[in-house]
Amino acid sequence: MRLSRRALLAATTAAASLTAAPPAGATGRRGHLRTGFENLRATAYAPLRGQRVGIVTNPTGVTRDVRHIVDVMHADPEVDLMAVFGPEHGFRGTAQAGGSEGRYDDPATGLPVYDTYLKSGRPLADVFTASGADTIVFDIQDVGARFYTYIWTLYDCMEAARLAGKRFVVLDRPNPVTGRSARGPVLHREFATFVGRQPISQAHGMTVCELARLFNGEFLTDPVPLETVPMTGWRRTDFYDASALPWVPPSPNMPTADTALVYSGTCMFEGTNLSEGRGTTRPFELLGAEGIDGRWAAAAGELGLPGVHFREAYFAPTFSKFQGRTVGGVQIHVHDRAAYDPVRTGVALLVTAKRVWSGFAWRPDNWIDKLTGSTLVRTAIDAGASTDEVVAGWQEELTAFRRVREDYLLYK
Repeated sequence: MRLSRRALLAATTAAASLTAAPPAGATGRRGHLRTGFENLRATAYAPLRGQRVGIVTNPTGVTRDVRHIVDVMHADPEVDLMAVFGPEHGFRGTAQAGGSEGRYDDPATGLPVYDTYLKSGRPLADVFTASGADTIVFDIQDVGARFYTYIWTLYDCMEAARLAGKRFVVLDRPNPVTGRSARGPVLHREFATFVGRQPISQAHGMTVCELARLFNGEFLTDPVPLETVPMTGWRRTDFYDASALPWVPPSPNMPTADTALVYSGTCMFEGTNLSEGRGTTRPFELLGAEGIDGRWAAAAGELGLPGVHFREAYFAPTFSKFQGRTVGGVQIHVHDRAAYDPVRTGVALLVTAKRVWSGFAWRPDNWIDKLTGSTLVRTAIDAGASTDEVVAGWQEELTAFRRVREDYLLYK
């Protein structure tokens, strides 16, 4: 029987309190953050005791001295770690966008590594069953955008764990672009894909533990037995550098925390015929196409958007769109992170690109609708709407999502 939201919150909050008691001396001061894994380890892995454990992770699952948690747990007699599950790009991170590593045995530990990419429902449940694990643990660094696929790996794994009769434990890490607020359009369910399974906003402003609670309480048909292990010392206003944690690229085109800062807005350029900067050293900060000149940077600069400057830029991607060809466009320079709104800025860049460059076009498959979660952004821009008019179009749905989101937040 499906639990009420109140009962579900009480259960998951109690579990979180039990597993995440802060170690002695932990504080909320800058640089004193402890991740979910650090808090789990401080309990001698109490929530995993007596369980055969499988873990969903990737290269971001590291300690602050950059040892991978799989290597740490495998060497610890307190944990019966018996399987690893790799998402898009793979457990060790060798695959590019849209790829994975397949099934293999990890050379470092000898553990079997199973591929979860593009698996969901019963096929993924069968993978969990075949692994022999009793409890599935999730520890991956997210970047705060709805279309970044790891949160949907989380969702799919939660659903599959329920189908397979497994417990599910989520270890928290910071939202690198803060958890201050949700921003952008909310996905409509008819546009659900692996870049957005459920109706959350484009920049969700949540951590993976908070999202797991939201998924369990709002979207899963039946909740999975869920425990969350939160961080200590993280505040919703903290950017990633406040954590003093090392940045490990969560995917090949997310090289820095600066990339994450702009990504929830400029990834929309995947849905156009412009380069979103893949194949450069500044993906999602560099945008452009053949035939664009300095008029685009000038038009964007005239908008006076808070927290950001636009530089006329020229670059030649080494792969992806315009491979080996010189293109013109803009580089985004964020100078005030607190004032910067990535989604509104992304819309403004779409609006101005269409106005100043006659070659502007959406991808023929309307991928922009999958990224933004509906036809709203594309059709409004095509109709000549201004940035403010486009943004106004999603405010009612965003307000409703923000109200739902509040029930699942763990941090102040």
